[in-house]
Amino acid sequence: MALTATIYTVQTELADIDRGVYETLGLRLARQPSETLENMLTRFLAYCLEYTEGIEFTEGVAAGDQPAVLVRDLTGRVTSWVEVGMPDAQRLHRGSKLAGASGSVHASKRRPGARGTDIFMARRCPLPSGAARTTATESQPHG
Repeated sequence: MALTATIYTVQTELADIDRGVYETLGLRLARQPSETLENMLTRFLAYCLEYTEGIEFTEGVAAGDQPAVLVRDLTGRVTSWVEVGMPDAQRLHRGSKLAGASGSVHASKRRPGARGTDIFMARRCPLPSGAARTTATESQPHG
């Protein structure tokens, strides 16, 4: 008998002062048997950081050709493709093509040899002129 996903219900208060987003979120996350708790929580964090109209969790590790989080506009066009883990270049390229020049593609991963909560995040963001730039931030473990 195959193992099934474990469903987690998460309640959170989202307050993003920079974007003016203030929401109370009640979400159901499915954790596949092959997925670590850390990966599921990283998907949840990515969802919160990217929260906007049209955002959705995908089937995650169960769906080989989808990112962890996806944002679509009202026409159904992909505007943001969010990967969690260590996606290969082809997946990021596919996300970049689907999101287009005005969209965004994100990836996050643990650095090799990282301890605690060290996370590396890369984000491609549109400039006002329509050109793209890459910014990276890294969190340092506390304590």
